[in-house]
Amino acid sequence: MSLLTPEPGLLFWMLISFGITVFVLAKFGFPAILKSVEKRKNYIDESIVAARKAYEQLANIKETGEAILTEARKEQTDILKEASLKQGIMIERAREEARIESEKLIASARQQILAEKEEALLSIRKEAATLSLTIAERILREKLGTEQEQKKMIERLFNEMDISRS
Repeated sequence: MSLLTPEPGLLFWMLISFGITVFVLAKFGFPAILKSVEKRKNYIDESIVAARKAYEQLANIKETGEAILTEARKEQTDILKEASLKQGIMIERAREEARIESEKLIASARQQILAEKEEALLSIRKEAATLSLTIAERILREKLGTEQEQKKMIERLFNEMDISRS
């Protein structure tokens, strides 16, 4: 018996063992393995489809987000413009009210100044009249110290009055 040439009986039993093994594997092993491989293939395909859908949804969400962001920026710009216009209107209105109020205050101050001026002039006139009378009284007392001087003065005043009436 040589190591390189097998005996026919050994070959026969090896073929029968191999055939049984192939039959058992073909009957029970390969379907289970193929079934498992098919499940794995289906799972991978489903995962790829789900990943594509998720990618598409993400792209749609990104586009929607950008559209919302663009719209929000536009609304922000519109709101800022409107606020700026309202601010300008409010400032102009406040300026106008302040101008009207200042004109009222100035007019009131002018009236008050005129009233105080008139009052001061009246007071000065009264004081001047009082001083004039007091001075005239003192002068007359000094000049008309005697009765004869008083009669001369009265006659002279009557004469002047008659001349001015004529």
